[in-house]
Amino acid sequence: MRTRTIGAVAVSLAGLVALTGCGLKDQGGSVGAAGSSPSAAPSVAPKAPLPSGKPLGADAQVPSPTGVEATDATAVSKAWTEVAYGYDTKYDTSPHDAVLRSARWFTAKKAADERSYRPASGAGDAWNVWADHKAWTTVSVTFDDDGDGPTDTSSLAYRALFVNGKAHGRDGWTGTGPRANVFLTLTRSGKGKPWRVSQVTTVDAAVPPSASPSVSSSESASSSSSSAASSSSASSFSDQPV
Repeated sequence: MRTRTIGAVAVSLAGLVALTGCGLKDQGGSVGAAGSSPSAAPSVAPKAPLPSGKPLGADAQVPSPTGVEATDATAVSKAWTEVAYGYDTKYDTSPHDAVLRSARWFTAKKAADERSYRPASGAGDAWNVWADHKAWTTVSVTFDDDGDGPTDTSSLAYRALFVNGKAHGRDGWTGTGPRANVFLTLTRSGKGKPWRVSQVTTVDAAVPPSASPSVSSSESASSSSSSAASSSSASSFSDQPV
């Protein structure tokens, strides 16, 4: 399968969003100001890392794809993305908890890097809106394939995907979920072996205002405003997610 010029895009974006082995960018988080001096003293004291989320309960709403063909790079990419962006704020502290659930499709090194990573405190305003409603997210995943990308080799593949999410509150509220362009690099040890995600680069997409038809007009306006102001979308992954 040929995918959009992902090889060049993924490489160039890797410098823009550092996702490899350091945890996907947290929802609404900042990658850092360009041109800032590494020797300059921070303006505020560093914050403690966020703790991991709670173990999932019986009512947890997170995706768990089955029957994924491990020798199909496209199938692995889709499954990884659905899980990595499937948050349940009743249990998850940040998007990184979902990234950890997607580790079954990581290379051993990538999985180890993500498990040792601890996201900086604060998952972002959009996440806070979702958490206020104890919301979970669902996403539709589409592939950006125009036939101009590099052809898969026996051990290397690239995939570009677009994530379009929706948030579902346990109180009946609904709103915009994570939206992002995701670029994956997949590797395997040889033909016929399972594909594994070795690198992830994400670029958050703009999130439009979303009204909540299931709540009163005044509450809906307030929720919509908060969601729009806060949702610079969830990449949330470490390097990503990873």
